[in-house]
Amino acid sequence: MIVLENKPRLITGKVVSNKMDKSISIEVTRLVPHPLYGKYLKRTTKLMAHDENNICKEGDIVEIRPSRPISKNKVWTLHRILEKSN
Repeated sequence: MIVLENKPRLITGKVVSNKMDKSISIEVTRLVPHPLYGKYLKRTTKLMAHDENNICKEGDIVEIRPSRPISKNKVWTLHRILEKSN
């Protein structure tokens, strides 16, 4: 029997809020084609993620991965920080 390991789904975004304890709010931007005209439109989504050690600051570019539900809105966990803000 062959077991295939699935890569974790990683999403990159920008931290817009870190005012909560062990939580961060991330803004994820994606490009979506218009159904009729084909022009690409920017769409943004805000996600909550778990930051166990409170190491993220506003403006950081981070990578998050899915996890078990931690609270009502938190189902993502901080994977790593790609770029620190000033």
